[in-house]
Amino acid sequence: MSKPLFSDVDWCPVIEAITQAENIVLITHCNPDGDGIGAQQALYEVLITAGKQVRMHNRDGVPRIYQFLQYTDQVGQGDWHEAQTVDLIIALDCGAFGRLGMPESFFAGAILANIDHHASNKRFGDINLVDARYCATGAMVYDLMLAMHAPLSAASASAIYAAIITDTASFRLASATPAVYRMVAILVEAGAEPWPISVNIYESRSLAAMQMMTACLGTLEIKHAGRSAWIYVTGDIYSQTGADVEDTEGLIDYARSIDGVEVAVFIRVDERDNGRWKVSFRGKTWANVGDLAATLGGGGHAYAAGCILQGSFELICAQVEQAVSHTLA
Repeated sequence: MSKPLFSDVDWCPVIEAITQAENIVLITHCNPDGDGIGAQQALYEVLITAGKQVRMHNRDGVPRIYQFLQYTDQVGQGDWHEAQTVDLIIALDCGAFGRLGMPESFFAGAILANIDHHASNKRFGDINLVDARYCATGAMVYDLMLAMHAPLSAASASAIYAAIITDTASFRLASATPAVYRMVAILVEAGAEPWPISVNIYESRSLAAMQMMTACLGTLEIKHAGRSAWIYVTGDIYSQTGADVEDTEGLIDYARSIDGVEVAVFIRVDERDNGRWKVSFRGKTWANVGDLAATLGGGGHAYAAGCILQGSFELICAQVEQAVSHTLA
């Protein structure tokens, strides 16, 4: 391993908390993505190698496309039934406490460390290490490993690579800086294999997922004189295709790819609650969708953000369209 991406970050509070803790739990946000899972897996190996008692637990399971990573079978999900006292909980890639999806009793008596790269992060931890300069939380774990003088194995390198490739849209976003490419070279030298990782993440879709993609693209609408593109997943689409929420990964990128579109909008129903909707935004050049999502109670980055809204489909669409109109005005 070589230089950190950002040498001015003070990792001492996190390292001190890790050093003093006997029992540690790593958690990421609901419906975890590649960055949340990758960061969690990499840090897990670092901590178990250091001799710590560590568990991973998320509200939702590990998506199928990330289950090739070495330690994903160790991730617990759902309700927490452990009786053992937890000293330290490290939340990774989560912008708000509520997005962790666990009851307050889960955190009782533990120090909560919040490591994240979302500018909209609510700084909900006892220790907050939030830095929007990073392309991914996985990249933050890389710098933490350097600060801890931790070895970089093939397993942790692969997990960090998965985090970075997903959160930089396969290195297409401006966040993929020269420093990121230099770091990725080190990950590959350590054993991360770009092609197998890409196949697992991007080329392992089920037939149901392809049918969902067809149905979803059939909902495509162009608004704001061609500057916004909208796609939807309703409960009927889930029923008709047999697909699930994991199969919606990446669909919004098709909307963003349309020439002239500045803002892509993806609205999907919550599988557990038909009155709850997850809204995702993607920006292309000048539109800041992080600010857009913030006006609706959400957050994220300038080019990728989202929020959760409650109400009827028609009400949600009208509410979001008004916000998008303001952004594109």
